[in-house]
Amino acid sequence: MTATDYRAQFNLDGKVAVITGGCGLLGREFCAALAQHGARIAVLDIDRERAEGLSDELTRRFGTKTIATIADVSDQNAVRAATAHIVRYFGGIDILVNNAQSTTPDPSAYFAPFENYDVAEWRRVLAVDLDGMAIVAQAACRQMVGQGRGGALIQIGSIYGAYGPDNRIYEGAEYKGIAINNPAVYSVGKAGVLGLTRWLATAYAAHGIRSNAVVPGGVESGQNADFVRRYSGRVPLGRMARKEEIVGAVVWLASPASSYVTGQSIYVDGGLSAW
Repeated sequence: MTATDYRAQFNLDGKVAVITGGCGLLGREFCAALAQHGARIAVLDIDRERAEGLSDELTRRFGTKTIATIADVSDQNAVRAATAHIVRYFGGIDILVNNAQSTTPDPSAYFAPFENYDVAEWRRVLAVDLDGMAIVAQAACRQMVGQGRGGALIQIGSIYGAYGPDNRIYEGAEYKGIAINNPAVYSVGKAGVLGLTRWLATAYAAHGIRSNAVVPGGVESGQNADFVRRYSGRVPLGRMARKEEIVGAVVWLASPASSYVTGQSIYVDGGLSAW
């Protein structure tokens, strides 16, 4: 019988984890889970007040060392400065959870029909959803290569990066009272994330840097009852995900338990991709 301590493979004591979009719906859960497993946390977000509040909360709850770092991930200089700040504070970076996503200041522009979609809105979204992923990964890879101890890159994707939407479930769909659909720009950005994940995996494997994606299905977070019912009817498990159900895959990919896993897209979708 092996003498391996399998519980210890999930121990992140002393590791430094950077979570972009750290104050978001899933970002907060990723921060808490990695902190609970012993990691030191850099909450990277564009909202200073929320980032500082979350950083303080993590320290109170888990006793871990945390820092709030403010940056727009679409700004390469800002990301480089934020990375340098994190390294000065913690001494390095071991884990990146590349989670930041664009906000929707103008729903009518974001959810506009494809045939009328404004290219300025398209570029605004991709500047964060795709360019921002690459910019942050670039900074993390540069730091990890210099450290010489490997690392884990985890991109947060979406089922819509691999599958087209079933527009029937969006009939009458609302999110917090706003009519929604699945814009092409969202799918394009998330498809690019999956391609970036595979490219990083092969390009940096020689440096011991692993790159994987977590691909969530729909997470219940304020959609109206009609959408929840229609979406749930498409899923073998018969429901949408709860936000905490996406977390386990991130912890696993961040930890030594997944040391031989790279270049993969881990679907956490209730079985949707099996149909």
